Amino acid sequence: MSSHHEELQEIENVKHYWKNGGKWVVAALVAAALGYLGNVIYQGQVRKGNEAAATAASQVKGDTAKLAALQAAHTKSPATAAATLETAQTLFNAGKLNEAATAYRWVLANQQAPVFQAQAAQNLANVLLQQKKFDDALAVLNTPVDDSFAPVMNEIKGDVLAAQGKTKEAADAYKLALDKLPEGSPSRELVQVKANLL
Repeated sequence: MSSHHEELQEIENVKHYWKNGGKWVVAALVAAALGYLGNVIYQGQVRKGNEAAATAASQVKGDTAKLAALQAAHTKSPATAAATLETAQTLFNAGKLNEAATAYRWVLANQQAPVFQAQAAQNLANVLLQQKKFDDALAVLNTPVDDSFAPVMNEIKGDVLAAQGKTKEAADAYKLALDKLPEGSPSRELVQVKANLL
């Protein structure tokens, strides 16, 4: 008899709990479960997209038509940015400076990862330096980058300023690069040589 009474008491407790907010707790648990499931599905789709982009990127190999298709299909993928940088370097080496500049600008516009931003800005500034578009190169070198890339950006800024005949400003840029480079860095010697040639 007492076990029956305990069961009835349990049922009453559950009813009371349900009426006084229990349904909100259950709703919150269901929402959390659905959110988790949605996140797992989303991450799976992102992973599949990145894998597809990596596969397509490995087939670009400097082919601008394949690169354009990859950029259209996987704009935000790191693999697309890497393939674009690689193709831009190939174009630069072949003397196709306008096409290389376009590729570097695409990376700056579409990939926000610090390493890609810095690499694209540095390389685009070098292209613009080759084209003697000094003001454009300096503007690109003002792209915000991670502190670890600041020495290279300042070195290239020094190169641009030196090409313009602005030796004092170039020396200042090289000094900024040297101040940020670690003592054992192999780049220090080259930057110092450039500074000494002013």
